[in-house]
Amino acid sequence: MTINIFEQDLDKGPANFIPQTPLGFLDWAAHTYPEKTAVIHGERSFTYREFRQRCLRLASALSKRGIGKGDTVSVMAPNSPPMLEAHYGVPMTGAVLNALNFRLDAETIGFILGHGEARVLITDREFSAVIREALGTLDHDILVIDINDPLAPEGERLGETDYESFLDQGDPAFEWVMPDDEWQAICLNYTSGTTGNPKGVVYHHRGAYQNAMGAVVVSGLNRDSVYLWTLPMFHCNGWCYTWGVTAVGGTHVCLRQMDPAQVFALTKEHRVTTMCGAPIVLNMLVHAPDDVKTTFDQTVDTFTGGAAPPSAVIAGMERMGFRVTHLYGLTESYGPATVCAWQDQWNELGLEDRSSKMARQGVRYPTLFAQSIKDPDSMEDVPADGETMGELMLRSNTVMKGYLKNKAATDEAFRGGWYHTGDLGVLHEDGYVEIKDRSKDVIISGGENISSLEIEETLYKHPAIMEAAVVARSDEKWGEVPCAFVTLKPDSGDVAAADIITFCRDHMAHFKAPKLIVFGPLPKTSTGKIQKFALREQAENI
Repeated sequence: MTINIFEQDLDKGPANFIPQTPLGFLDWAAHTYPEKTAVIHGERSFTYREFRQRCLRLASALSKRGIGKGDTVSVMAPNSPPMLEAHYGVPMTGAVLNALNFRLDAETIGFILGHGEARVLITDREFSAVIREALGTLDHDILVIDINDPLAPEGERLGETDYESFLDQGDPAFEWVMPDDEWQAICLNYTSGTTGNPKGVVYHHRGAYQNAMGAVVVSGLNRDSVYLWTLPMFHCNGWCYTWGVTAVGGTHVCLRQMDPAQVFALTKEHRVTTMCGAPIVLNMLVHAPDDVKTTFDQTVDTFTGGAAPPSAVIAGMERMGFRVTHLYGLTESYGPATVCAWQDQWNELGLEDRSSKMARQGVRYPTLFAQSIKDPDSMEDVPADGETMGELMLRSNTVMKGYLKNKAATDEAFRGGWYHTGDLGVLHEDGYVEIKDRSKDVIISGGENISSLEIEETLYKHPAIMEAAVVARSDEKWGEVPCAFVTLKPDSGDVAAADIITFCRDHMAHFKAPKLIVFGPLPKTSTGKIQKFALREQAENI
């Protein structure tokens, strides 16, 4: 038997192996830039020294209430200091942070609090009504702490104390708890399921650390970065920018709600360099009233996920000083997992060709170990021809531990040793992946597969259309036909459905053109994604 000389007397110990955790970023930033502004919220601001002390106070106060490893602490708050502080203070006790989607209904929130066995709920008083109703569904005791944000509307007090008073009970010199193992859970996030109850996605410290570092690399974050929180912190823990911005000593600018007027004003006032958001955020900025738009000297790097923004939106953002980069990810992958990395030769392309390149989901994050487009049955890679469809699959430390209390769903998601995203796409010759559709959103008409995303991209080119979504509608002859839901621009005037259908037929194969056009606002999730399940139901009842 051959002895591996590199394993002899070379053991892991506290001097050479420390579990990876994003919590250490705050210690580094507070030591390196103690007097630098860390957080801005309205007229208030905190230095990194103060930010760290507040997080330690939170951890200490929770520990005094017996909160520790294996416990869940839920937070119901918008993008404000308490939510950001919870990303450090809660796991500093060894506990798990459950950042709640504040747009959910009481029944769903009650399910999450019960399923995650939350022992503490920190809640902004703006949401008192829905929280009171949710608490009424629980069959276990929970400590409620109210947040009194001076920028928030008035709300009923539900807890025994308020957040600032609770912090006063904590010790700013508290020695926070390192994870025993980097596999230890750090966060619990719930998917916005379209049917049934949402699934609880469990993150570990190692994955949070690595995807935060991925955000730093992909976004080019540094000590001069000023990050505007246009993305909800509850969404995949703010795509891990809650930790990534701190990792470089950048500045967090909080924003309670997405308001284009505030985005422009704060971008100018604080010289914002970076922001993230769903395509709807970009759309809101492009179509904001002229009187709220302001000019600024810096270029704002803007990262968007979900469906690729239409070329008209990209052009509009560029004219206003925003540089758009397309990302792709899921709750199960800690947020972004792939990036449409820019290539210098794209600079010479026209807007349409450039937008086509930018619309692709791209290459893997530096911190994502592997991505592949595979046949979901054979698990074989598809050829890099830009045409053969397969399922996008991921393999990485930045993929969830699994679904809480749901082994069957976890096993299915990890079938074959890869995480199955459920997104169908192609692999291009240059190695970039492009999502063509969700597996459930492909329209099969007369035996032909039609991509709803392809139709939507065509619809977005229509000068009168601001938003569009396409779903399948049952048809006796063809099995399924495309049904398009569109929202017109405010100044578009009267546009006939027949004109839109003709426009589509002029720009794509006739059999792919929608057979029905429905006008009106589109239902969306809390993160700006269009709820196609609701549109499918509506299409069947027309």
